[in-house]
Amino acid sequence: MVTLLVATTSDPASINPASSLLAMPGWILDGQSLPEMRSYRNQQVRLLQHDKSIVEEDDLDLRWEEATGEAVEEVIFFSKHTAVSNRPALTIHPIGVPHLRGGDVPPQGGKPGWAAPPDPRMGPWLRLLKTIAQSHNLVPEFEITLEATHHGPVTCKPTMFIEIGSTEEYWKRQDAAQVIAQLVWEGLGLGGGAAIGNWSSENDKKKVLLGIGGGHYAPRHTDVVVKDGVWVAHLLSGYSLPMEDPSQKPNAKDIAGTWREAIKAAYEATRIAFPGAEILAHLDHKSFKGWQKNAITGFLGELNIKIAKPNDFY
Repeated sequence: MVTLLVATTSDPASINPASSLLAMPGWILDGQSLPEMRSYRNQQVRLLQHDKSIVEEDDLDLRWEEATGEAVEEVIFFSKHTAVSNRPALTIHPIGVPHLRGGDVPPQGGKPGWAAPPDPRMGPWLRLLKTIAQSHNLVPEFEITLEATHHGPVTCKPTMFIEIGSTEEYWKRQDAAQVIAQLVWEGLGLGGGAAIGNWSSENDKKKVLLGIGGGHYAPRHTDVVVKDGVWVAHLLSGYSLPMEDPSQKPNAKDIAGTWREAIKAAYEATRIAFPGAEILAHLDHKSFKGWQKNAITGFLGELNIKIAKPNDFY
């Protein structure tokens, strides 16, 4: 089983962390790769570089398996992050556009109704990222945060994005690139230490947070995930839960919108990524109107998804 790291030369926040990682010991140019890509190997890690947008290359996991015969365990992308605030940030997030309808054109890759399995490393790596960023004096200048599930490209193996934001000035910051490289180096155990964030049978029945509601940066969910030992899956922000305001108070089945499909897709992808886990829906209660919360909690009950209580993750 191999880990695929993916970077694009078209984005300094993508290629710079990749270059910093390649400057560390053990990398060799790989003799096998995909068309129009370069690949490097180090133990059970493969680093792919291409020249397109980071969200354009769909099915890299399946294509790599077909081309090389190597089974892919996970896919990790390096990318830039943009924000209206322009605030410098280092972010981690799962990917997917589960709220889009068939026929919709995703603005940043993916396919309607799809959510990739979330990489189980996200929670442990968020905490490790904060530690490394602090040791490099990037905090408090850079915010260390999760982002909600969004964009492509399409994958079917556990996936996450690691991003540098939020303007060109920060995308090019070498110290930020080095922090991301160090995160991956330590997180995958390339320096000889134990890899961080492996989900295994030893974690059977442990709780996993499925975030529902809130803004794009999921502050209430992130506040939980920064605690030691918390595992995190998909984070569905309010914009990924389209719900049409009812004229009266029908039951959940009568409220139009793709919110049900989004929740179900995120839940099913989480089950794939965390076999044996107890998946708990963590609601940002203050972000919902009463009728929205009633509909969502009712639908979660239909799916037999438990709703997290205040102390479930502590």
